[in-house]
Amino acid sequence: MEITRIATPTTSPETSETTTEHAASTTAADDRMTTAEFDEAFTAVMPRLRRRLVALTGNPHDADDLLQETYLKLSRRARAHTLTRQQQPYAYTCAAALNLLRDLWRHPSRRERCTDRLPERGWDGGFAGREAEAVTAALLRGLSPKEAAAVILVDIEGLTHDMAGERLGAHRGTVQRNRMRGHAKIRAALAP
Repeated sequence: MEITRIATPTTSPETSETTTEHAASTTAADDRMTTAEFDEAFTAVMPRLRRRLVALTGNPHDADDLLQETYLKLSRRARAHTLTRQQQPYAYTCAAALNLLRDLWRHPSRRERCTDRLPERGWDGGFAGREAEAVTAALLRGLSPKEAAAVILVDIEGLTHDMAGERLGAHRGTVQRNRMRGHAKIRAALAP
């Protein structure tokens, strides 16, 4: 099979090869989308794509998440200038979204899971808790004994002013005043 090349009559065969290669590279560079062009094209197909994703996932929240992931995936390509202009932008974005959806179905571990359990403690072995206790103890040392007692009983142990007053053998109003003075001193100590 013989390959024929189209050359202009004024050029030699050597220059026609260079010209066609240059034209091919220029065309490839011109076919790249800028980020502004990508944003405009994606915005145009987004409502239609979202309706399609809602129909596929059955949940508008999952469809919105998938739409956002599709946008992020394709916008990275546009910023890297590797995304070419598409004849059918809806079909292209729909194919990218479906690929992401298939990945979620194939790898269920990538999906978010709802749970009623609290997160486990950090890997630091309780260092953050110990550090918080040390800071709290240092702040309480800056208070008078009555102020510290009021802050500990009401704010840390969760007692009411009346219950704290019974424990301390003081009136409710006295406990409240001591607590407010303690809070003012703690705020002053924490202020930069």
